[in-house]
Formats: sequence, structure tokens, C-alpha cells
Amino acid sequence: MKPGVRIIGGRWRGRKLAVVDAEGLRPTPDRIRETLFNWLAADCRGAVVLDCFAGSGVLGFEALSRGARRLVALERSPAATARLRELALQLQTDAVEVHEGDALATIAGLADRFDLVFIDPPYAQGELRRRAFEALENADLLRPGARIYFEWPRGEDFELPSPGLDWLKCKQAGEVNYAVAEWRSSR
Repeated sequence: MKPGVRIIGGRWRGRKLAVVDAEGLRPTPDRIRETLFNWLAADCRGAVVLDCFAGSGVLGFEALSRGARRLVALERSPAATARLRELALQLQTDAVEVHEGDALATIAGLADRFDLVFIDPPYAQGELRRRAFEALENADLLRPGARIYFEWPRGEDFELPSPGLDWLKCKQAGEVNYAVAEWRSSR
């Protein structure tokens, strides 16, 4: 296990989540999460959340801690998937649904429509940001006004993958670019 990450706010504030040592897994740092959830403060309550590349699960669990209704977490690493399920048990929540496997293949089979989506794949696989969003758009899984979080490394260009998206907030911290866009539908 790697050093844990802590939940910053909400009902589980201060709880530490142990993180498995899996290739490409890099939990979003505290200061970025703090800014992100300040941006999303009004968007978490009652939201159905999708974490496309869940890893440590800290983004999704932070959203649940702040009032989200449900979390669907997608993760390809068996160890990280097992850890996500353990965390749901430790936090005594049945609001978490974990899918193990390829995120792009899994998205097409999801039945929910989402209010809040986290798309932050391993940096070495940056094309997954665009492809994951396109899979969500093609499957019509985004509610109007949905908030989409993107994260990518400093020095890499990233443009919104759909005319139905508009940037709401963008920021850089250290070697990380991160932003929230709003889904306004291109249909």
C-alpha cells in the first residue's frame, strides 16, 4: 500500500483511505481536490457520479462525503478494484458500484445518466480523456448541465472533445492541469 489520502470535507472529513500500489495510479493531491470541490460545492448534493478511472477512489468518495447520492467507479486494476470495494464497506455505504475492467468497454453498458463525471486517466494514456468522454456522449449518459472534471499533465495540450462542452473553471498546480466543463449537449 502507498501512503493514504484523506477525504477533505463532508461527513467523512479527515478519514484516510489507504491506496494500493498500482501502475499509473496517482491520487489527485489534496490542494487540487480542495479547489475542485470548492468549484463543485453546489453540484455534489444528490448527484449521480461516475469516476471513469477510479484508482484510489478519492474523487468519488469525496463527492459521496459531500452529499452525492450514488457513485459508479470504473477501474481496470484488480487490486485497486478490490480496495475500492473494501473502502465502501469500511465507510458503511451501499451507494458505491464498482466495475472492474476497461473503462471504455464498461461505459457502453452503463444504465445511469450522470450529473458529475471524473475523467483523469493515467497520464501515459492521455487519449483516454477524449475517448472516455466520447463514449459517454455516444451512449447518452450525461444529464443536461452535468459537470465533467478533466485532469492532464502540464505541457500537454488538451481541448474539449465536444461542441456540447463549455469550460467553467481551469487551473494549474505544479505539474497538473485540471478543469471542470459543463455538458450542454451537442444534440
